[in-house]
Amino acid sequence: MKEMSDQMRGIVFVMAALAILFVWQHFYKPPVPPPSAKGAPASQVTGSSASQPSAPQTSGTSSADGVQGGRISAAAPANPALEQASEEKSQVVESALYRVEFSNRGAVVRSWLLKKYFDDAKPPRPLDLVNADASQQLGWPFSLLLSDAQQTEQANSALYKVTVDQGREGTSPAASPSFGSEFAAPATVTFHWSDGHLDITKKLNFDTSYVVSVSAQATLDGRPLPVAVAWRGGFGDKGVYKATSLVNVFYKQNDKLNLIAVKKLGVSGNQSQPSLQGGPLQYVGVEDQFFTATFLADGTNLSLWHWAQDHSIVEDGKPATEQIAEMAAGTASSEPLQMRAYVGPKDIGILIAQRPPLEDLVQFGWTGIVAKPLLLVLQWLHKYIPNFGWAIIALTLLINIAMFPLKMKSWRSMQKMQKVGPEIRSIQDRYKKYSVTDPRKRKMNEEVMAIYQREGINPMGSCLPMVFQMPIWWALWRVLNGAIELRHAPWIGWIHDLSAMDPYYILPIAMTITMYLMTKMTPQTTTDPAQQKMVALMPLMMGFIFFRLSSGLNLYMFTSNLVGVAQQVYLNRTDPLPAKGKQLKKKNE
Repeated sequence: MKEMSDQMRGIVFVMAALAILFVWQHFYKPPVPPPSAKGAPASQVTGSSASQPSAPQTSGTSSADGVQGGRISAAAPANPALEQASEEKSQVVESALYRVEFSNRGAVVRSWLLKKYFDDAKPPRPLDLVNADASQQLGWPFSLLLSDAQQTEQANSALYKVTVDQGREGTSPAASPSFGSEFAAPATVTFHWSDGHLDITKKLNFDTSYVVSVSAQATLDGRPLPVAVAWRGGFGDKGVYKATSLVNVFYKQNDKLNLIAVKKLGVSGNQSQPSLQGGPLQYVGVEDQFFTATFLADGTNLSLWHWAQDHSIVEDGKPATEQIAEMAAGTASSEPLQMRAYVGPKDIGILIAQRPPLEDLVQFGWTGIVAKPLLLVLQWLHKYIPNFGWAIIALTLLINIAMFPLKMKSWRSMQKMQKVGPEIRSIQDRYKKYSVTDPRKRKMNEEVMAIYQREGINPMGSCLPMVFQMPIWWALWRVLNGAIELRHAPWIGWIHDLSAMDPYYILPIAMTITMYLMTKMTPQTTTDPAQQKMVALMPLMMGFIFFRLSSGLNLYMFTSNLVGVAQQVYLNRTDPLPAKGKQLKKKNE
């Protein structure tokens, strides 16, 4: 066979190279670059890339795509088709409890109104749990958190196609709704967007309660990505609670509820970067004093990301910043996200009915064993007394009647101690020249105890009512400051909100006066002038503390003091102390 010439070898090489290049370009097309978000208005983008949080990068092997029966199934197409809306529109889902407005720009929540609760505007408006001003700057609730910051920004600024089905999950839709209108719950809202590489599906199933079923998935060229749903831009009653320290992020793990204050959110030294609290977690969320957005695990190994962002505000006419608590609930693996969201009041009756129960969000602390029964009694009284102010007065009367036998025993003990006070004072005067460590001081104590035994006095008897009342006071402080039933609950006249402080300080002043009267009428158990002066000043100190506390708690203390004065009058009349002249005569004898 004749050997191929160098020229022929060159021709064959060029033809082979061209053939390889043609085949390669035909079967291995370069990826289409994602569309830029720069054309979107700044107010429509969830956040700049500098402040846009992203979830930690994790790996996963499971695939996901499609939505079936309210859940996202587990088979993803390798090459998703381009899908996006042509313009921004809004969508509303409404029930007797809420009115939720979405935007297809980022598939986010722009407003979440609770119809049964109102803000402090004049006239009052339904309370919006979304802080629109902060959200415009930082990001909106129900935005997504992905592994990559650029993908996160892209997912939260894209125009999603939306379909809405009315009717309960798993049933035939009642209508074929068109996007851009309002729908009554139950309804299912599905958002879908794809640029041919990054593919996002988010589905929310609303029923007539405060609970929403949430499904979400993200894939990149058919490969599933970890995804989380965030509550951004602040939370709660912003008109009343301007101090963001009243907003907490929380999670429950191993049956223990953990609160994270704003100053502890995010990575140490860089709060704008998400910090991961790994799962499995029973539920996570964000709360203020009376409301919560809680995400509950529903077949997903739930994890929590949390961080804080600076929000520019104007305070007293000057520029200022406040820290906004933000969080996201999702999965650190690439499994499809399935969970439920409770967005509503921290009403203990409703919270107990959830699965798992959420009553721990009404935080009574160590007083829970007393506070919960007191709240249940108050709710029971309110069934028969429609006004919560009068219900608090009725509860106060019940507590004082129950405590009266113990109070009477204590009062008798204080009365006996006051009778022997001069005698004890004379003994103390005889030994006052000796130091505390002097052995002769023991003789003084023996003489004092001998008098107590002679008169049948228990030195601790006068302290029993205080010992028993302190847990009740602490428990009532928790109940009357934290029970949502008292929020915006009026009493009479100037008291329009029993959960807020008295605007004219009438109740704190009345509470201080009645406490002072009760102190003056109560037998003094101490003979030390300094201690007597401290007891006399106690009402003023208590009044100073109670000036900033809720009207409901001040109403309880005022009523309790008023009842105490009446009881003291009765006790003084039934068994009055002997006149001072008789006491001195007995002492001389």
